[in-house]
Amino acid sequence: MGTSTIAELAIPTEEFALRRTLESAAGIEAEVERVVAYEPDRVMPYVWFSGDESELADVDEAIEADRSVEDTTLLTDVGDERLYRMSWVEDVTVVVHVLTEEEATILDASGDAHRWRLRILFPERDALSRTYEFVTNQGLQLDVEKIHELNEDRHGRYGLTDAQHETLVTALERGYYQIPREVDMEGLSDELGISHQALSERLRRAHRTLVEDAIEIGPSEEGDRG
Repeated sequence: MGTSTIAELAIPTEEFALRRTLESAAGIEAEVERVVAYEPDRVMPYVWFSGDESELADVDEAIEADRSVEDTTLLTDVGDERLYRMSWVEDVTVVVHVLTEEEATILDASGDAHRWRLRILFPERDALSRTYEFVTNQGLQLDVEKIHELNEDRHGRYGLTDAQHETLVTALERGYYQIPREVDMEGLSDELGISHQALSERLRRAHRTLVEDAIEIGPSEEGDRG
């Protein structure tokens, strides 16, 4: 198996999903909670929109006029944040390629009126290269802003403990990050010989450590990082 790679990518909003919605109110930000590819030309994400309540008041109308979106359902409204389930049906070739062709995992995706940033875990470095080639061949702009390689020689650079690194590698190899998952939390915890709760906490801490390293903030002040 090749070296697993985490890449932070940037795509102009005008070349990606929700362009009309995000450009309608410059102060609105979108963050994808999770995304599933269920047809060759569409994906179904759960998206948080955040901003001033006055701007969010117009989001429903903007989404209704946004041709990249179908079947939108408002799930939660907490004033300055709203959670929607929707279908993206245009400008989703990048996401579909990443999820289906490269069997990669989108760890984080957020966007505003200017750009989308995607943090993606690729099973091997070549998958990132193929994705870059695919996107540019589509005539789209893709900026690779940061790359982290996960391997036994370098994982300490990212602040991961040995146990966290082992857990991430095992989860990736066993298909925990694939859609649909090939192993669930119970199967993964059995293989690692730890409890379901211990596995959940270890994954959460490992993911947080990787994110902190990516955005270059200080280490977590939580307790044990095993």
